[in-house]
Amino acid sequence: MASGRSPSQGLLQRIDLWVRSGVSQGREQQDCGDVGRSGWRDPDRRQLAALFERAGFRTTQASNGLEALELLRAGRPAAAILDPALTGVTGYEICCALRDRYGDSMPIIFVSASRTESYDRVGGLLLGGDDYVPKPFAPDELLARVRRLVQRADAPVPRAVESRLTKRELEVLGLLADGLTQAEIASKLVISQKTVGSHIERILSKLGVRSRTQAVALAFREDLIPV
Repeated sequence: MASGRSPSQGLLQRIDLWVRSGVSQGREQQDCGDVGRSGWRDPDRRQLAALFERAGFRTTQASNGLEALELLRAGRPAAAILDPALTGVTGYEICCALRDRYGDSMPIIFVSASRTESYDRVGGLLLGGDDYVPKPFAPDELLARVRRLVQRADAPVPRAVESRLTKRELEVLGLLADGLTQAEIASKLVISQKTVGSHIERILSKLGVRSRTQAVALAFREDLIPV
């Protein structure tokens, strides 16, 4: 049953780095530790990975949109850092896929050296990004932004909220997490679709979320239902 903690607490939190390589062929890679406060002009994934791993995170990496989609199968990361200009599938599309799967609770940060106009940033934020950091940027600033978002996402659900979910509501929430439709839940529980809808409305209200996707994402993050 629920422990009231995020799955990432007590474990090394995972940061997914879905960024194109910023190192041109024949150019020596710049070491993360030697970068000054003026910022990285176009860091590659290895530099970003080194930055976050030194800060106590673990990282997984993808160089294009198709690899990023494969990483979705690895489960929910603590945060995702996306390049909007990924090839195959854009970072904007990956952002939408993450929001569909995990709701609003997972931090998504865009970083870009090529798409830095105001309309690029506005587009990324409107599609669900929590932050949009144009290059060049200072490594410590990016790390601070990501840490703040991860800490905010890890804020536990009050125990009083969890305790207000009835056994039936937890059952409905679990079936939603399994991907069942309202009609399928009604058939499985031998109740009407209207009753299922009423349960879902109460679940959203008690958890303080606006959609079923957000409710499921929060349920997984806070161990409200078994994985």
